[in-house]
Amino acid sequence: MDLDQGLRARLVEVGVELLQAEGHTALSLREIARRAGVSHGAPRRYFPTHLSLLSAIARAGFTALATEVDTALTAAPPDPRARVVALSRAYTGFAATRRGMFELMFRHDLLQSGYLGLREAGLPLFRLLTGLIAEARPDAGQPPEVTAGVLWAALHGMAELRNWGSLQLATGASDPAPFLDAILTAHLGPAPSDHADHTAHRTAHLGPDSGDDPA
Repeated sequence: MDLDQGLRARLVEVGVELLQAEGHTALSLREIARRAGVSHGAPRRYFPTHLSLLSAIARAGFTALATEVDTALTAAPPDPRARVVALSRAYTGFAATRRGMFELMFRHDLLQSGYLGLREAGLPLFRLLTGLIAEARPDAGQPPEVTAGVLWAALHGMAELRNWGSLQLATGASDPAPFLDAILTAHLGPAPSDHADHTAHRTAHLGPDSGDDPA
């Protein structure tokens, strides 16, 4: 890596650290330059506008999210449904632990700017989710892109509401697990073990000889 690229990468790295520590309102070119130990005008060489700097930091967020999802999938069972669950937990976990970054990554003005192809940065993750949905729900009755889109919207909405504290306020619950499980069940159907338990319970309740004929 040459000196120019090294300094640019360092500025983005400092921006990521500042974002995690103090939130996106602290992200100024001057403060990042100060923390990186360069003149306050140096970042302008790489980021002519504040928007371009924020876009570069957000792009680093998509890279970090992809890494966390990849780690989760590596540890997940091969079953497609289990892999969707692992991806979903990684996504909502990232939102909870990297709140400032999560908000920055999906800011409307950054996505609209088109800088660094930020709008397209999340497409590989969506394609991955769509492929897993197609395997997990081949008989869903609708295109996997639709199921994936609705699932993504539900996961993202839950994560945002939890980050804002609105979900806890409305429900009185601090544990996100039941909400995540409900979202996944709604869009993927029950987990195989849950379905087996339900079938066994129904069989036991009806009896082995149950049928339409009461005789």
